[in-house]
Amino acid sequence: MSRKLTLDDIADLRAYERERQDFRAQVIDLKARRRVGLGPFVTVVFENRETIRFQIQEMARVERLLTDEAIEIELRTYNPLVPEPGELAMTLFIELTTDADLRSWLPKLVGIERALVLRIGDGDECIEVAATPEDAHAANLTRDETTASVHYLHFRLSADQIDAFAAGPVTLALTHPEYDHATALRAETMQELLTDLRD
Repeated sequence: MSRKLTLDDIADLRAYERERQDFRAQVIDLKARRRVGLGPFVTVVFENRETIRFQIQEMARVERLLTDEAIEIELRTYNPLVPEPGELAMTLFIELTTDADLRSWLPKLVGIERALVLRIGDGDECIEVAATPEDAHAANLTRDETTASVHYLHFRLSADQIDAFAAGPVTLALTHPEYDHATALRAETMQELLTDLRD
């Protein structure tokens, strides 16, 4: 059965206001386990059904989306980031806060969305899986002269790679010529991601 969200999963605005405080706290806790820092200013958040439902609910709340048609547009936009079994879906953030840093770094980081890799195992047994940009978003976010500060990506793993992931260790790495950083995944993050990868 697909994990994708449907209209029935999205609460109307009044119902959402009643659950928002608790749901927001749950998602903040969830994202803390699913967030991985890479170097000084890149963060990856591994998305799942709950983080994407929160994204859509918050968008509907802020933009006062009241019709099924408006919610359907958000579902079409964000449902690709709900991972199916065998997948990890993530949002990569380039977290620069000044105009000077953005103007300096974003042109240097062109292609960063194709430089994210998952290293599973170690030594001679290490398997490397490259991320692929999410198709619909890539068309809008990829430029030759500069990059966007947000990218949507996927890892797709085979059954053998999922078994190796479970055994660990697992490292997330950026191998861009201008930004080369790696972080070993914490045990709690690996447990979270195994729930995405397995049926």
